[in-house]
Amino acid sequence: MKTIGMIGGMSWESTAEYYRIVNQKVKERLGGLHSAKCVMLSVDFHEIETLQHQNKWDEAGRLMAAAAENVEKGGADFFIICTNTMHKVADFVQQHVRMPLLHIADPTAKKIKAEGIQKIALLGTRFTMMEDFYKGKLVRDHGLAVIIPSAAEMDIIHKVIYDELCLGIVNDASRDQYAEIIDRLVKKGAEGVILGCTEIGLLIKNVDSQIPVFDTTVIHAEAAVDYALAI
Repeated sequence: MKTIGMIGGMSWESTAEYYRIVNQKVKERLGGLHSAKCVMLSVDFHEIETLQHQNKWDEAGRLMAAAAENVEKGGADFFIICTNTMHKVADFVQQHVRMPLLHIADPTAKKIKAEGIQKIALLGTRFTMMEDFYKGKLVRDHGLAVIIPSAAEMDIIHKVIYDELCLGIVNDASRDQYAEIIDRLVKKGAEGVILGCTEIGLLIKNVDSQIPVFDTTVIHAEAAVDYALAI
C-alpha cells in the first residue's frame, strides 16, 4: 500500500470527510483492521482564505508548496490537495516535490464520462467557477462542456461556502437555494453537476438534484485509495 499525502484544512470540515472516506474504503477493500497509510498536513484556513480574497495567489502557492514538501518528508508516495480552489496553484506546488499529485479534476472527469455525460454544471467557489484553472482542464484535457451559474448565482454559492459550510453550518434555506440554481442549470442543458467545492457535499446530496451529482470529495478520496492500492 502506498502512503497517501494529504494537504488539508481548507476547510477542516471537508478534510475530516477525506480522512473518513480513505480509511473506510481501505477497510472495505482489504478487510479486517486495515486502514489507510497517510500523512496529513492541515493548514490554517484563515491564512489561505485571506490570501485568496486578497488575490495573493503567489503567496498562497508558497504556503501550499511548503506543506507539500513537509508531507513528502513525512513519507508520502503521492499527494492530494483536499480542496478544489487551491488547485489554482497545483502546477506550482508540483514543481517543488518529487511525489506525483493526483489532481482532483481528473478522477472527477473520468467519473462523469463513465456516466455518458458530456454537458456538466460546475458549482464551487467564485474562483473555481469563473477562472480557467479548473473548468479549462475539464474542457481541454477531458473534452467536457462546462456550464456555470450566473454572476448572481455565483455570489450565493460562494457566500454559502465561506460563511456557512466552512464553519460547519448546514442550512436548509441554503440547500433550497442551491437546488433552485441546479434546476436552472438543467434548463441550460446540464446533464450532471459537479460539487466543485469539497464542502458542498455536506449540503447537497443526490436527492436534492434532478440530475446526477458528482461529489468531488468522495471521488477524490476514492481515487486516492485506488492509487494507493494499485499494484
